[in-house]
Amino acid sequence: MVRYKFTLNRPLKILTICGVGMGSSLILKMTAEDAVKSIGIPAKVVHGVLTEAKGIGADVILAQTLHVEELKGAAPIVIGIKRFVDKEEIRQKLIEELKTKGWLVEEE
Repeated sequence: MVRYKFTLNRPLKILTICGVGMGSSLILKMTAEDAVKSIGIPAKVVHGVLTEAKGIGADVILAQTLHVEELKGAAPIVIGIKRFVDKEEIRQKLIEELKTKGWLVEEE
């Protein structure tokens, strides 16, 4: 199993978003918390609605794929999620994006 080193000097702030606040962002938050824990990085995961996204100051936004375009620029990393209960999808996409930013490196 690959081990990772988190290079950000503070916990990652992740925002999970849904369009109208009907609860899917809370489901995504719980799944994201499990995914982050499996990677082994410190993070605070909060949930909210689309209209709040730009003012939260998140490092990562997780949202339905249909909202990705309108969320660009709201956080350094914006990830579209197809299945809100799929921990592995979230885990893999987070790892990929965090590695791209240089915030996550593989340990040897």
